[in-house]
This record gives sequence, C-alpha cells and structure tokens, in this order.
Amino acid sequence: MQEHEFVSAVQQSARIPDHEHAVQAIRATLMVLGQRLSTEAADLAAQLPGELADAVPTDGSVERFDLAEFYRRVAEAEGQGCTPEQARQHARAVTAALREAVGAEYLRVLDQLPADYGDLTHTENAQH
Repeated sequence: MQEHEFVSAVQQSARIPDHEHAVQAIRATLMVLGQRLSTEAADLAAQLPGELADAVPTDGSVERFDLAEFYRRVAEAEGQGCTPEQARQHARAVTAALREAVGAEYLRVLDQLPADYGDLTHTENAQH
C-alpha cells in the first residue's frame, strides 16, 4: 500500500474531511502505538509507506498505559481540539489501514498489546 492510499483509507474510514488532518491523525496514532511497543516498533516502521514510518518511535523504550490513556495521548498529539472519542475513531481507522498495509507484521503488533486493546485493533473477542 502506498502512502497516499494509506492516508486516503484512513481519511475515508474516519470521515476526516481534510487530507492534512488525516495525516496528523495517522502520525499521532503511530507515535503513540510506537510508545507502547518494544522492538516490534522498528519492524512496524520498516513496513510502513513513505514518511509515515518516521512517526513511529523506534528507540526501544516501552511505556505501559491502558487503552483510555492511548486515546487520550492520540487526541493530545493530534491537536486541533481532538477529543478522546474522535481520537478513538481516528486510531481505529489507522489500525484498520495498518492491518491491510503491513500484513503479518500486524499480527506481531497485536501480540505486544494487552487484550483490553481489542477495541483499537478490532479484535474485541480474540485472545492475544
């Protein structure tokens, strides 16, 4: 998947009217997701198209936080008055696009997230 296809998929899925806002939502989600992953962050970044890879922190440090904090951090990083509920909608669109864009790497990302992240990853009923 090319970068413009990734952005378009997120923009349509999350109903974000502006291309630049969609890019900001993607970058915010990838940044916070990267903070939650360990070595898998670098592998994820390597699979992402174009400049989107730069949004994923790959220093290997891992922070532990729950899903509500994940959405709060995405909202803060996204800016533009984004609420946690809007951040949830945007982040879910990003993870849906990730699933399509990075294939098997997405499963390795899921393995590093606790089960309560099922709302984000569209795996509410699956066991990690």
